[in-house]
Amino acid sequence: MPNAKAPQAIETNDQASTFLNGKNSLTITDNRTGKQYDMRIENDTIRAMDLRQIKVKDDDFGMMTYDPAFMNTAACKSTITYIDGDKGILRYRGYPIEQLAEKSNFLETAYLIIYGELPTKTENEEWVYNIMTHTLVHENMKKFVDGFHYDAHPMGMLICSVAALSTFYTDAKNIMDPSCRKLQIFRLIGKMPTLAAFAYRHSVGRPYVYPDNDMSYAGNFLNMLLKTTELKYKPNPVLERALDVLFILHADHEQNCSTSAMRNVGSSHVDPFSAAAAATAALYGPLHGGANEAVLNMLDEIRHKNNVPAFIKEVKEGRGRLMGFGHRVYKNYDPRAKVIKHLADEVFEVTGRNPKLDIALELERIALEDEYFIKRKLYPNVDFYSGLIYQAMGFPVEMFPVLFAIGRTPGWVAQWEEMLLDTEQKIARPRQIYLGHDTRDYTMMGKRTQKA
Repeated sequence: MPNAKAPQAIETNDQASTFLNGKNSLTITDNRTGKQYDMRIENDTIRAMDLRQIKVKDDDFGMMTYDPAFMNTAACKSTITYIDGDKGILRYRGYPIEQLAEKSNFLETAYLIIYGELPTKTENEEWVYNIMTHTLVHENMKKFVDGFHYDAHPMGMLICSVAALSTFYTDAKNIMDPSCRKLQIFRLIGKMPTLAAFAYRHSVGRPYVYPDNDMSYAGNFLNMLLKTTELKYKPNPVLERALDVLFILHADHEQNCSTSAMRNVGSSHVDPFSAAAAATAALYGPLHGGANEAVLNMLDEIRHKNNVPAFIKEVKEGRGRLMGFGHRVYKNYDPRAKVIKHLADEVFEVTGRNPKLDIALELERIALEDEYFIKRKLYPNVDFYSGLIYQAMGFPVEMFPVLFAIGRTPGWVAQWEEMLLDTEQKIARPRQIYLGHDTRDYTMMGKRTQKA
């Protein structure tokens, strides 16, 4: 795509302009030694490496921060996605998620996330063409998928299939070549739904369906999933649009677990297919891509909306867990959940009302009025309603994280490329706090005492 704007490396502010007269600094007093240290503040952060100057003795390693699960540590600078969890704001490149879900489509949003600007008509046509012409996969990939057991999980098959792409496209290792990176981006976004559909068709024992590039991105995916004997599959336009919107809502979400995996693995300069396989594996976990399945299980457990008050009581007493509420980042109503809640009404007009919806609505109503949940800032997140829509559209729960992976692929590749172009980034290598034994001498087998 000759007209596409190449992502720019993130610039760092000049130290002199951000460290003037102590106004942009933090002074730390080490009470062990009485010494004071000035730390430069930039973007409301201090650099962890600046803490290394804090020592009791000259030969000390220096101070580190301890932050399990990166609860308050920024590992990168990014211009892609902005989240204000307290206000319930999500923006891609400055554009509110609500506007993109209403007015854009998935491939246009993918272009925005990767290149930083909405495409012109010509750029969009070229972009869509390049993505859709890379939806086909090598014929040997079918043999690869055929090798899985009949009851293999579709997500497990997807992880392996994405990783296998690196063996089909050995040029992908040339990650410092901009034109090569662009080609791999086309391939990943284009082939992800094909691999996902192959995994699904294998799991249900149906023959594979090849892509139909006359269709939209979402429509083609539905075609590869659901086509049977008809000459030309025609997706329901409401369901096609709903799936496209769900892909938009999942396209990127800052430094979540799978995106961090994409960046961390990619920091070794491995090819993007291998890094994307690692990201897909991270998404496989029930705490990440499987959260909407947990919501459905909870609704099944409640069984009827009349049982919601009793379930809420159990949750407040610590004997149950409210799934689909609360988020590591959002301390307000997840803006994606608002979009999905409206989308659900449109989908159910086509598919029929999911009986679990009444339970979900009653659960949300009571929880949002209960001081217990309000005080803890537990609001519905994107997973609360997405599973209901997927289920109404006929997707088995095993496919939920697969659908998530398709939508998240543009975000993964955008974050990966941003990491590569960031001159401050090196191979990811967290520190640890060692609490094990000091030096010990080896004891021969015969002289070792039996442990109690």
